[in-house]
Amino acid sequence: MPAAHDEPPGYPSGRSGRDAIIVGAGIGGLAAAVALRRAGWQVRIYERAGQARELGFGLLLAPNALAALSELQVAGALAGTDVSAGAVEIREFDGTLVRRFGRPLGGGSVVALRSELHGALLEAIGDTPLIFSSEAGGATDDGAAATLHLRDGRSDTGAVLIGADGSGSAVRRALHPNESSARASGYTALRGVAYNATRHLGDAQVVAYLDDGIEAAMIRAGARADAVYWYCSLLTGDLPPHATAEGVARDLMQRSDAAFRSVVEATEAGDMRLDALLQRDPLAMWGRGRITLLGDAAHPVLPHTGQGAAQALEDAVALGLALGGTSPVEDALRRYEQLRGRRTRRFVRLGPRIARMTTTHSPFVRFLRATVIRLVPEALAARAGYGSGDPHAALRPPTGG
Repeated sequence: MPAAHDEPPGYPSGRSGRDAIIVGAGIGGLAAAVALRRAGWQVRIYERAGQARELGFGLLLAPNALAALSELQVAGALAGTDVSAGAVEIREFDGTLVRRFGRPLGGGSVVALRSELHGALLEAIGDTPLIFSSEAGGATDDGAAATLHLRDGRSDTGAVLIGADGSGSAVRRALHPNESSARASGYTALRGVAYNATRHLGDAQVVAYLDDGIEAAMIRAGARADAVYWYCSLLTGDLPPHATAEGVARDLMQRSDAAFRSVVEATEAGDMRLDALLQRDPLAMWGRGRITLLGDAAHPVLPHTGQGAAQALEDAVALGLALGGTSPVEDALRRYEQLRGRRTRRFVRLGPRIARMTTTHSPFVRFLRATVIRLVPEALAARAGYGSGDPHAALRPPTGG
């Protein structure tokens, strides 16, 4: 790819007043590019990696995530596995069945592979300039424009700048230099994807495990009928120092039932990853001037919510709506932040609460959890629980006469 100052293919000659710089080419950054292009903006994306790639494996797309993808006109290109196509089993880690739900949980949700969603979004941005090997070092705003400063000394200026550069966001550090660093959540996630492994799930769409100090699951995923996404939530304090994905996987296989062990054994070493999960307190205000944040850069959530990608996609839709009108850029960005800040704070705070219920050694919590699972009506368990209605209604232009 050409250097940023060389005006990559598709870059407009001269500033239009509606040119946006996006930092980060993950799911949130690409979705924001789609939304802004649809709103009439010219977009440039800077990515620190040397090529397009998406880390991670499986992805639960709840109905609100699918609604956002539909609004971005990307949902049709995404081939995922419908969670509602089969039953859900909840087991102890040795395979003891706790309950089987004939009516699937999270009806209307889809499980995709992250690479598939990332690829669909890359297709959707068309000829948008995507400048690789460009690591952000900071961002400034002079009132008339926003400037991205790259670590190699290059810079680029646009009418708006969106930091979609993940939980370690350089744009966030520039906006909030006195903020404390992300802190350990106390949980670690081991995640992977196995191919040619769906037979180990039997006729279930999802097999979930809840046991002493562990939450795990295996889920049919993606366009490939033989793909299984699996994950484990563990207490970091239970792991040895310098734990590796392969070492933790070996230990889990000694404790698990045959089905989970077979899926992990079918996973290539490069298809699993171990991550210590971090958390941050919600920001009172995300951005300043012509600079704002999006996705994990603004509101990292624990994966226990199943809403990380969904909230980034909602951010993208909201950003496109906010910047699609005639309001001054600064006013539009603050409206976007206020609306999204209220909604995402719920999920930032919800993650640790869910984790305390699913990944615990507490005998009382485990007893309470098992009792609820056995007694909850299927119709209640099947509800998605992410709210109803249009989360972007306040940003839409009025309709009617």
